[in-house]
Amino acid sequence: MPELRPGALLDVDGTLCDTNYLHVIAWSRALAEAGEWAPMNAMHRLIGMGGDRFVPELLGHEVEGASDAWQRHFEQLIPEIRAFPGAADLVCRLHDRGVVVVLATSSPSALLDVMVERVGADGAIDAVTTKDDVSASKPAPDIFLAALEAGGVDPERALCLGDSTWDVQAARAAGLGCVGVESGGFSTHELSEAGALHVYRDVREVADQLHTGPFGALVR
Repeated sequence: MPELRPGALLDVDGTLCDTNYLHVIAWSRALAEAGEWAPMNAMHRLIGMGGDRFVPELLGHEVEGASDAWQRHFEQLIPEIRAFPGAADLVCRLHDRGVVVVLATSSPSALLDVMVERVGADGAIDAVTTKDDVSASKPAPDIFLAALEAGGVDPERALCLGDSTWDVQAARAAGLGCVGVESGGFSTHELSEAGALHVYRDVREVADQLHTGPFGALVR
């Protein structure tokens, strides 16, 4: 059996890529098609939660066809997806220091492919897990648990990184620590209250402080 290695389980939307507000726009348009409405700020607070949970949590009921409509509207916004400055640098620094890098996202695999291309560090990404690989999305622990297995990561030497309270909750449910970033629109207070070990401004700051912050225990 191969030896388990230290690993970084990285969320993507709002963490490596600036997509959270694009998701809000797509959901707003999808709900409008169905004659539904909710404030955009309420939608934003749920971004990071799996899309299968999003509408019932937001409205209190299902909306037939909403997920398909969201996907259609989001596809129109794909040209606007950008990686955050420092995203590729963080991934490469972790990889070069012997840390297994696994992307763990509630997005579908087709969208993850686009975001990986935008980040531009696919050679340093060891494995990926998406909502397509699990039966329950964040804040359930399934995606992070699948990421541990996909990367051959030692859970005692694993750390998650995410931008939302849902990431932190999912990590804690998996028995893992989670570092937060504010780039997705959740505040330091919100992420800390959810249980984040430390909160940075963005991935560039994580990369710049890699050896002095929580990830320092993983890197060589």
